[in-house]
Amino acid sequence: MKSLNPRFIFLLSLTLVSSSFGFYLPGLAPVSFCEKEDAKECQKDIQLFVNRLDSVESVLPYEYDAFDFCKDTDERRPSENLGQVLFGERIETSPYKFSFKADKACVKVCTKSYDAGSREDKLKLDFLKKGMELNYQHHWIVDNMPVTWCYIVEGNQKVCNPGFPIGCLVNQEGKPKDACVINADFNKKNTYYIFNHVDITIVYHSGDETNGMSPRLVAATLEPRSVKHSDEDSPSCEGTPMDIPAEFKSNLKVTYSYSVKFQQNDDIRWASRWDYILVSMPHTNIQWFSIMNSLVIVLFLSGMVAMIMLRTLHKDIARYNQMDQEEAQEESGWKQVHGDVFRPPRMGMLLSVFLGQGTQVFIMTFITLFLACLGFLSPANRGALMTCAVVLWVLLGTPAGYVSARLYKTFGGENWKTNVLLTAFLCPGIVFVDFFLMNLILWVEGSSAAVPFGTLVAILALWFGISVPLTFVGAYFGFKKPGIEPPVRTNQIPRQIPPQSFFTKPVPGIIMGGILPFGCIFIQLFFILNSIWSHQMYYMFGFLFLVFIILVITCSEATVLLCYFHLCAEDYHWWWRSFLTSGFTAVYLFVYAVHYFFSKLQIIGAASTILYFGYTLIMVLIFFIFTGTIGFFACFLFVNKIYSVLKVD
Repeated sequence: MKSLNPRFIFLLSLTLVSSSFGFYLPGLAPVSFCEKEDAKECQKDIQLFVNRLDSVESVLPYEYDAFDFCKDTDERRPSENLGQVLFGERIETSPYKFSFKADKACVKVCTKSYDAGSREDKLKLDFLKKGMELNYQHHWIVDNMPVTWCYIVEGNQKVCNPGFPIGCLVNQEGKPKDACVINADFNKKNTYYIFNHVDITIVYHSGDETNGMSPRLVAATLEPRSVKHSDEDSPSCEGTPMDIPAEFKSNLKVTYSYSVKFQQNDDIRWASRWDYILVSMPHTNIQWFSIMNSLVIVLFLSGMVAMIMLRTLHKDIARYNQMDQEEAQEESGWKQVHGDVFRPPRMGMLLSVFLGQGTQVFIMTFITLFLACLGFLSPANRGALMTCAVVLWVLLGTPAGYVSARLYKTFGGENWKTNVLLTAFLCPGIVFVDFFLMNLILWVEGSSAAVPFGTLVAILALWFGISVPLTFVGAYFGFKKPGIEPPVRTNQIPRQIPPQSFFTKPVPGIIMGGILPFGCIFIQLFFILNSIWSHQMYYMFGFLFLVFIILVITCSEATVLLCYFHLCAEDYHWWWRSFLTSGFTAVYLFVYAVHYFFSKLQIIGAASTILYFGYTLIMVLIFFIFTGTIGFFACFLFVNKIYSVLKVD
């Protein structure tokens, strides 16, 4: 096996990474704006949409309407795809409406009144204060762009966050928490400060008059402020912050307002208008370090495999084939277990089911990442990544059924009905039960992430109506085919396995096998977990696709190496071991997820903790099947290849 050319890898990675920048989703047409509306060419009104609110201190997101904010009198909800529903996105219109190039200062949106004697008002205010205490964040959208809050951090670095907080808290000791540190006026002990005013800046590209192109929006930023309006009917948006005491003893009024201004900037192209968000995320150097670290591991493993294949194996095979049978009997090592190496494994039914499901997951992951790398599943197309993955999984039931049935027949299995039923229902059933239990918790907590009952029925319809029949079709063709014939004959009496050293025993070998593949992905894993649990935007699909390829190579080479060492020790039980060796990477993934929970997140509450580990178990199970399948087929091809060149009577 030849090692990959480093120059080729560098050029490939450069190509993949470049696809993550300056590329907008094909098929998303730009919207043109003008001061006087033209139904055919452009539009005058700009609608601001609001999304769910989330927090890094809680796994539970909530709809905008769950808090007592200003609501749109003519509220509309855009149609949401499957991925958006599964991710808990709940987009709706807001009362913040603008006209293109019409600057406005301190416009009142609404006033919310809270009566100290009303139990309902007390509950509303308590929920709002709880949101400020847990640092829940608004997520607003203009022209399909996130409205970002940009601020300067240490080192004079500009950071743009696609969300801004509801408010903040100064605790009983007088210590400001979260966003309260930005203003010295936030200084009252045991007091909440709500951000009830926003200064919005919308940047537009003027277009090209020579080609008749109208202006387009290229950026939207805001700055949240807390303002106590002395006159709610004619607010001035100046003055002291809007403070809410921790103890609700007197009536309270909160007036929400906004200011908006438009700026022209012809340097920002519409196709690259998301770059101002991405540039503020200084992760590129870390990503390159991750890639180089992974490549070093791959080159090391490739060198080891090449040395074994080209030197050790080649000499062993040549010497073995030149000996007569009596001399061959005195040989030891992998050559002597040729009569047992293809003996069917124990629990072949379960192994074949895992491999069928693993094939389905592998193809789904490859196609999804490839499309994301090309830009078809960019952040601009909300929910597209999850929708694509689910649809592909449903449509790939046929290869799952075929692989499972063909391998089960190779193992000599006869209970084909049980095999096809387990392939169709075992792993998806475990995932669905876990997902349903997590959804029950979300329902009880009233979270926007709770999948509606109708969507659950639709998912079940996709599973039972499309995926299961396609699995049956694949199994039908798999069982019609003959089992895969081994290159050597299997002895009737099993050979006794000699005593093994510590490193060639099953458990130490399996534990060691997952270390190198995990070493290739742990940095990328940090960014993925950040995007899921810390609500950061993930856009580096070029890096992710490259790491995916490196993971496949590393799992394959590490499993082949350990498989060869075990065969040299005359231990021929390689079927399950090859699957578990690379599949053990999922255990390291789980350990890292536990470490991430306690070291990086500030999640509090039993419900959020259960949800975190419930969803993590789904991820670990899928990753276990995925990596185990890679290791098995790499070892399967390796074992078939080396024993096919032996001259055995």
